[in-house]
Amino acid sequence: QLYYQVLNFAMIVSSALMIWKGLIVITGSESPIVVVLSGSMEPAFHRGDLLFLTNFHDDPIRAGEIVVFKVEGRDIPIVHRVIKIHEKENGNIKFLTKGDNNEVDDRGLYKERQNWLEKKD
Repeated sequence: QLYYQVLNFAMIVSSALMIWKGLIVITGSESPIVVVLSGSMEPAFHRGDLLFLTNFHDDPIRAGEIVVFKVEGRDIPIVHRVIKIHEKENGNIKFLTKGDNNEVDDRGLYKERQNWLEKKD
């Protein structure tokens, strides 16, 4: 009886892991689901909301889109809106973000002397 319970539990855990890995492959995102942790994006998103992410490299980033990024030295991803796009002559695109409920843009969150994010962030 105990053997079957352990086996059943192991199958549930392995199925969940396979689903998670499948989502990673399908969405192109290392973390396909994130939880909104602050009120900086209210009223669009509230604390505790779950977001399903995609990260397709061919998709351009546009002003007004919601992005999730990590800041060097912080483990928690930030969910904010792109407010400005800066395209360089070589085709590289940089962008500036801001929480909808914040007074100022996110340059204070970026690493020192960084004014723009790139898609790799």
